[in-house]
Order: sequence, then C-alpha cells, then structure tokens
Amino acid sequence: MSLLMLGSSASIETVNVRLQSVLLQRGVRPESLAEACQVDPKTVGRWLGGRVPHPKHRHRVAHHLRVEEEFLWPPAPETPPVPKNLELVATYPNRAEVPREVWLSLLRDATEQIDVLVFSGTFFVQTNPQVVKMLAERAIQGAKVRLCFGNPTGEAVAARGVEEGIGDTLSAKVRASLTYYRTLLSEDGCEVRLHDTTLYNSLFRYDENLLVNLSGPR
Repeated sequence: MSLLMLGSSASIETVNVRLQSVLLQRGVRPESLAEACQVDPKTVGRWLGGRVPHPKHRHRVAHHLRVEEEFLWPPAPETPPVPKNLELVATYPNRAEVPREVWLSLLRDATEQIDVLVFSGTFFVQTNPQVVKMLAERAIQGAKVRLCFGNPTGEAVAARGVEEGIGDTLSAKVRASLTYYRTLLSEDGCEVRLHDTTLYNSLFRYDENLLVNLSGPR
C-alpha cells in the first residue's frame, strides 16, 4: 500500500489538556508553575502546547500540582511495526498543497474500492464539483464506494465544535456536505453512513493508495 501524508508530524501541535485542566482546578497560573519549577514561563507554555518536559521538571510539576506524573504525561503507546508493503510516497505540509490532479487521478484510477472517513469533508466536493458524478461512475464500473461522515447531532461533532471554538458551525458544515451526496444513496455499490467517533485524522483510500490528513486536535 502506498501512503500520502497531508501535514507533517512536526507541524502538528497536541495540547496537553490534562495539564491545563489541573492548573485550572488548582488555581495555579502558568507563571507560578514556572517559578516553582525554576524555568522560563515560555517553557511552561511549550509544556501546555504538548512539549514533554525533562524528567526532573516532570517530577517538580507533578509534586507542585499534587498529581501523579503519569497522569499528566501518560507513557506513549508502543508503535506497531510498519507493514513491509507500506510505502510512503509523498508528504505535503497541508491539504491545500496537494495538487488537484493528485486527487483526480486517484479517484479516476480506483477500480476496487474508495473509502472516505471525515467529519464534514466539504473541501472534497468544493474543490472538485464533479466528485459525486465520478464516485457514481466508479461504482458503476464495479468499485465499492463507502463514505462515512460525522453525525451532525452526535457528541463527537459537538465536542470538536467546542474544541475549535466554532460552536454549531461544524454540525452545519456536515449537514451541508451531506446534501451533495444524496444522489449516491440510490446508486448500487455506494454507501453513505454517519459515525460518532473522535476523529483527528481524515482518511481517503483509493484501492491500495491511502491519503491521511493529520489535522490533530486544536
């Protein structure tokens, strides 16, 4: 399988929500934590942004906040081995940098399966007004088309709206996106479903080619 990554891992910020929550619960300002740990306030800012402190600082933070160190920085899960047949063929700094012809050629050349897992996926049809027609054509030619969008009334979409500070905007975007794909419901070989799962990586699979959009929590 070939793999195309949208957004390099170095550009993704993972906020330490646990550290933020404990600071709020304890009424401790980041500046006070910096003073207690004898570091620059900017260093604490980087910890809050996802940077893992040195062991001695982790111990000081946990002691000062009266929590277990493992709660603030859980051990990283073991990384599963990369399949031998997996090939990373390209990376892009963001989705907008992917050439339009890449999207079109992957969709046009798929013969067995097309799988899309997103929350709203509005860009998918807005950047290519013919995508629904092309998906229907692929299904007629024998490809299995499966599209899965976030449930606009589900908890996961609501939670992401809160995280991004956009309220019900994401739910509205999902509803708008779904209107584009209604015609596929009557097409043999096409499935359009909803999910209620926390989703930070959008997936686009065309036969043995997989595009992963590493959006990350915001």
